[in-house]
Amino acid sequence: MAIKTYKPTSKSRRNMSNVSYKGILTKNKPLKSLTSGVKRSVGRNSFGRITVRHKGGGHKKLYRDIDFKYDKPNIPYKIVSVEYDPNRTGFIGIASYKDGEKRYVLLPKGIKVGEELLTGENVEIKQGNRLPLKGIPTGTFVYNVELKPLGGAKIGRSAGNFVQVLAKDAGFVDLKMPSSEVRKVKETCWASIGSVSNEEKRLEKKGKAGKSRWLGIRPTVRGTAMNPVDHPHGGGEGRQGRGRKRAISKWGKPTGKGQKSRRAKKYSNKLIVSRRKVGKKR
Repeated sequence: MAIKTYKPTSKSRRNMSNVSYKGILTKNKPLKSLTSGVKRSVGRNSFGRITVRHKGGGHKKLYRDIDFKYDKPNIPYKIVSVEYDPNRTGFIGIASYKDGEKRYVLLPKGIKVGEELLTGENVEIKQGNRLPLKGIPTGTFVYNVELKPLGGAKIGRSAGNFVQVLAKDAGFVDLKMPSSEVRKVKETCWASIGSVSNEEKRLEKKGKAGKSRWLGIRPTVRGTAMNPVDHPHGGGEGRQGRGRKRAISKWGKPTGKGQKSRRAKKYSNKLIVSRRKVGKKR
């Protein structure tokens, strides 16, 4: 895989770079039976009010139904394609099971068309195979990790991401998350061996603001550029500092610069062994 750069025919092209998919992807069109149209929430809740800012617009996307539950244990399946998915950063592929069923799965790094994989309690520790955490040796990199038994993969799904198995004790497994947080998860949760494909995605450069708009990301305005009525950091003659010790959001909550914003009584606090490292020291 290589990063594709462009001739500087314009200011935006000069700094633009993409992952070259030539020779990696094997299909141009998705499997129709595993796709559907989807209405994006674009940051609105069920009342139509904006709850997440800076979302909206963007290109229309066809949704691929990805299997994150892997609820067909001990039935081998073969990877028959490597495909692009506009809804996620990693590559996906069609898993063709021995019983004839086909499903989309998130592919690990280095997987090739024709490889046979398996989900089960006592399967081989091989890239792409899936098994419970209690059967995975410490130090192994995993992806598609469950947080609750049989709840479906929730962690380690972005391009190049992996979770490391650190230790096992009293029915729990210590996992080092991509954020550097160490967290306890029940040993009966399932995970896939390896790391997510398309690891060079992070090296891409958009090159221009318009590309963010294609992705459905709207502009973000700094609080210091606003008026006092609009943001706690706003106002002042000329370019001013924020005028307060800690950076806060539009609603007065701590934000950015490594500040803690986690609720003091969050249910999962007891499962966190060490908090994530933030800021320059990380």
